[in-house]
Amino acid sequence: MLDQAERLRELAYGNKGRNKPRIITITSGKGGVGKSNFVVNLAISLRLMGKKVMIFDADIGMGNDDILMGCNARYNVFDVILNNKDIREVIVEGPLGVKLLPGGSGLNNVEDLKEEERREFLNKLESLEDLDFILMDTGAGINRSVLAFISASDDTIVITNPEPTALTDAYSLIKAINHFDLKSEVNLIVNRIMDEEEGKLTFRKFHGAVNRFLNINIKLLGFIWEDRRVMMSVRDQKPFIMKYPNCHASLDIKAIAKSILNNGARENNKGSGMKEVFKKIFNIFS
Repeated sequence: MLDQAERLRELAYGNKGRNKPRIITITSGKGGVGKSNFVVNLAISLRLMGKKVMIFDADIGMGNDDILMGCNARYNVFDVILNNKDIREVIVEGPLGVKLLPGGSGLNNVEDLKEEERREFLNKLESLEDLDFILMDTGAGINRSVLAFISASDDTIVITNPEPTALTDAYSLIKAINHFDLKSEVNLIVNRIMDEEEGKLTFRKFHGAVNRFLNINIKLLGFIWEDRRVMMSVRDQKPFIMKYPNCHASLDIKAIAKSILNNGARENNKGSGMKEVFKKIFNIFS
């Protein structure tokens, strides 16, 4: 039904009036906090709400979104430029039609691209504009590429958990965002909480430290409960929101997706679009 509705809409309106997708960078201070699993399941949840979603796996050299989605990515985004692949050949279709654009290790070579290669690539990105959301799944930690994607996106989500090391690294990342004046507001998700009180306490302490030492607004986007069915789903290579739609983690993801739709609505749904994001990234790496 979703695909049929989209085709009818395209026939009715053609390419005119297409909205540019809202670009959300999702990142973390350290690995192992559940970032990529969150991205995949959030994308599916948004899709279930009728939105057209693509994931851009921007975790250089460590991307595994295709594995979590149970699909196989043969190419990455730079095959479009270097091997003359059409962008539609590179995009992988996952569950419910969620699209995946693998970044691959080629992102390391952005600054080496010639001007004509950049221009050709940007032109090919035009075909990706008919989306509602693009979720940018970056690597963990603080590095140039992570900060570039944060700077170029419309919104940023930082994922952490109640462990002291995860919170320390999340704070360091937000401190870097503040230092370079990349964003005035960052959304925070506390993953793997044992109960709601732990989640509230974790956010309260983290928010207090940020308010005291940094000049940036931290907004709580939601909590995700510790749930053994998350790991069971990873082993089966099937997103938990599909395999266990009523488990704690799935219900939490659905609430977060609803919050993104309700609280993040933009006038006329104006986002940056993928082409504008890469223009900014090319400028940063020039």
